[in-house]
Amino acid sequence: MEKSLKSIASNYGLYLALILSCFTIIGYAIYLDLFTKWWLGIIQMLLVIVFGIISASKARSILGGFISFKNAFTAYFITIVIGITISALLGMIIFNFVDTEAAAILQEKIIESQISMMENFGAPQDAIDTARQQLEAEENFFSIPNVLKSIVYQLLGFSIVGLIVALVIKKKDPNEA
Repeated sequence: MEKSLKSIASNYGLYLALILSCFTIIGYAIYLDLFTKWWLGIIQMLLVIVFGIISASKARSILGGFISFKNAFTAYFITIVIGITISALLGMIIFNFVDTEAAAILQEKIIESQISMMENFGAPQDAIDTARQQLEAEENFFSIPNVLKSIVYQLLGFSIVGLIVALVIKKKDPNEA
């Protein structure tokens, strides 16, 4: 049973990685400005959560309708780890090794997008100037340390959601002592 839980979670993780990687490839190949759109981040976040939920639910059905908190969280977590890591590594490879010029262009676009968003929200000019200086002082957004930090932060954030999902999905077998 344990093997099937892990294989289900791995499969859903690979499906998630494929979808998230498609966003990265499409953004890189067709429309670099796609990475500056706030709605893309929302869609990707929802995809990660939905795939984690589907994985945990499918694991519960495979286990006969009953699943422990630990197994529900494990199914969720394996799925998001695989999906997020593969997608992030693909982006890192594209922007660090394949086309570093695109990374520099995209970094400028992201900075301008952030500044524009701050202006639209009515942030004071000194806060905008400080933010611009901090963003411009930042090393390559797609550097290996930054990508690894991003993966860790995403996993931490999505793990909190995963704990809630595991609480909802878990179902104890009444026949178990």
